[in-house]
Amino acid sequence: MTAEEYYIKGNEYRQKGNYQEALNHYRAAIELDADSPAVHAKEMLESIMNYYCKDFYNP
Repeated sequence: MTAEEYYIKGNEYRQKGNYQEALNHYRAAIELDADSPAVHAKEMLESIMNYYCKDFYNP
């Protein structure tokens, strides 16, 4: 898959509420293209998760 495809798939997962898969796809997009819009999307999602789900990263 291309970076753009990973980004789009990440957006689909985010819209469905599957944030872990969204983050995984954003990370994959960023690995392929460091200038991908997935960088901003990942930062935004992590910020939201840090605010609403403090235990998301520390189960």
